[in-house]
Amino acid sequence: MESLVFAINAVVPIVIMTALGYFLKRFGIIGKNFSKEGNRLIFKIFLPVMLFTNVYKIENLKSVDLGHVFYSAAAVLIIFAGAVVLSGLVTKEGAKKGAFIQGVFRSNYALIGIPLAGSLFGEEGIAAAAVLSAFVIPLFNVLAVAALISFGKGKEKVNFSEILAGILKNPLIQGVAVGFGALLVREVFVAADISFRLFDIGFVSKTAEYISAMTTPFSLIVLGADFEFSAVASLKKEIGFAVAARCAAVPLLGIGAALLLFQNSFSGAQFAAIAALFSAPVAVSSVPMAQEMGGDVTLAGQIVVWTTVFSAGTIFVSSFLLKAAGIF
Repeated sequence: MESLVFAINAVVPIVIMTALGYFLKRFGIIGKNFSKEGNRLIFKIFLPVMLFTNVYKIENLKSVDLGHVFYSAAAVLIIFAGAVVLSGLVTKEGAKKGAFIQGVFRSNYALIGIPLAGSLFGEEGIAAAAVLSAFVIPLFNVLAVAALISFGKGKEKVNFSEILAGILKNPLIQGVAVGFGALLVREVFVAADISFRLFDIGFVSKTAEYISAMTTPFSLIVLGADFEFSAVASLKKEIGFAVAARCAAVPLLGIGAALLLFQNSFSGAQFAAIAALFSAPVAVSSVPMAQEMGGDVTLAGQIVVWTTVFSAGTIFVSSFLLKAAGIF
C-alpha cells in the first residue's frame, strides 16, 4: 500500500496540471493562440533559463558520476538507432519518419522528468536528474535536429552543415552550453580562491529562480491546452507504434537494463533520474522543432498528446515497481 500511495503522489500532480490546461482551453478561459505563444516562450526563454540554472547549480564537476551519464547516453543512442529502424517499417514518408523518430527517443525530461525525479527521491533525485540533464538534453536536441533535417520534406541527402547550424541555434543547447561555461568560470574562481559567484548577485539569482520555478507548471498547462483528442485517422498506425515504443518498450529497456546491470552500483537518486528519463513522454518542444525543420507537425503533435496521456500509466508502474523492489 505504501508503494501504491508513493506512485500515485508522483503521478497525480502532473496529470492535474495538464488537465487544468485542457479545461481552461475548453471553457474559453485561455485563447486559441495561447498554446502556440506559450510554447514559443517556453522554448526560447523559460527552458533555456531553467537548464542554465540546473547546470550552474551542479556542486562541482567532480560530482558528476560518469558511469551514470555514460549508461544513460548509451541507452538513448541505442533507442534512437532502434527508432530509425522502426520508422522505416512504419512509414515511407520522410517527414513522418523524422517526427516518428523524435517521438520515440526524445524524453520530456526538463519539464516532467526532473520534477518527477524529485517526487521519487526528493532533493537528491532533483540533483541527480539535473546533473544528468546537462548531458542528455543536449544529446536529445542534437539527435532530434539530425533526424528532422535528414528526413525533412524534400530531403534527398543529408546536409551536415544544415544539421550543424540547427544544433548551434537550438535555445536548449545554448542554455546548457552557457551554463557549462559559467560553471567552468566558477571552477576557475574556486581554484584561484576568489569568493565571487554569479548567483551572489541577488537579482540574477532571484530572476533565475522565478523563471525556473514557473517553467514546469506553466509548461504543463500549455501542454494541456494543446491537447486534441481527435487523432487523425490516417496517422493511427504511426501514432500507435510511437506510443507503444515510447510508453512500453523504452522504459522497459532503459530502466530494466539499469536494474540488471547496475542495481548495486547506482544510488536511489540515480535510479530516480533514470526512471524519470525513460518514463517521461515526448518533449513538448518536439512540435515547434518539427515545424521549423520540415517534419510532420500533425504527427509530432499527436505523439506528444498520446504519449503524455499514456505516460501517466508508465510513470505509475515504473515508480510503483521500483519502490516495491526497494530501490527508493
